[in-house]
Amino acid sequence: MMVRAYEEADLESMIRIWNEVVEEGIAFPQEELLDKTTGAEFFASQTYAAVAEDESDHAICGLYILHPNNVGRCGHICNSSYAVSSHSRNLHIGEKLVLDSLQQAKKHSFKVLQFNAVVESNTRARHLYEKLGFIQLGTIPNGFRMKDGHFENICPYYHEL
Repeated sequence: MMVRAYEEADLESMIRIWNEVVEEGIAFPQEELLDKTTGAEFFASQTYAAVAEDESDHAICGLYILHPNNVGRCGHICNSSYAVSSHSRNLHIGEKLVLDSLQQAKKHSFKVLQFNAVVESNTRARHLYEKLGFIQLGTIPNGFRMKDGHFENICPYYHEL
């Protein structure tokens, strides 16, 4: 598995994977699906976007986006989101994406990587983040509305770079 900067030819796969996570409704706050136009604009607007490519068949299995979490005096803090195709989960692709995002964040002069809304029940992601040295900032009660309409707590995390 190779993690690399995305290319225009990757957009169809990236949009499909992103929309899969949005449609699941249990991890991303977004509700609107991307199409060819909005997807191209969305990924191009990021500070950095990368894909996980299976080197054996060149299939795109996952992706991440990296961008400032805020502006001005807090512009040195970045945020990242990760998406792995349901067909490629449990293969440690997420770990490769997170590790690459930490390197890219540093290359882009960010000082901190912050996650604003990790759903408390997303134990796989939380375990990975903690394994990689992220620190939980607390818990925000009922901070995330799940696809079925019930609310769950969110856990913000950060990692100094």
